[in-house]
Amino acid sequence: MENLVQLLDARLLLLACSVLILVFLIVVIILWSKLNKLRKMYLSMLNGSGTLNVEETLIEIQQNNAVLKQETDNVQQQMDAIIGQMKKMKSNLGVYRFNAFAESGSDQSFSIALVDDEKDGVVISGIHNRDETYVFAKPLERGTSKYMLSSEEKEAILRSGQKK
Repeated sequence: MENLVQLLDARLLLLACSVLILVFLIVVIILWSKLNKLRKMYLSMLNGSGTLNVEETLIEIQQNNAVLKQETDNVQQQMDAIIGQMKKMKSNLGVYRFNAFAESGSDQSFSIALVDDEKDGVVISGIHNRDETYVFAKPLERGTSKYMLSSEEKEAILRSGQKK
């Protein structure tokens, strides 16, 4: 009886191992099949026999990147040129109104400074009385002029440099 139990246990154990090996064999066959499909797709992708060729795509991306870099450099050069031109534009404006004749009139006289970032430009002054208005223009280089500047003109130049 003891031999029968051992023989039965050995047969049962052998049967269980056989079933387990069969299950593992089926799993290996399924995985092998999936691996082959994956390998075919990978080779197809690399060789370009499918719809996508990775090597050609990477080369195309690199070429596009080089073109974009060149265009970016060109745009940067253009922006630098524009910024340089803008610094020379007479875009800073300073206005100072005053009464040229304290005994009569009102603040009808004026000084206007039109300068760039380096204070190059012009200051225009208008002296107003009841009968006439006299207008003067003085060129400016770095905020000074070879002509004598009045205190009102200096104030207009000072105001032109104040950014709001």
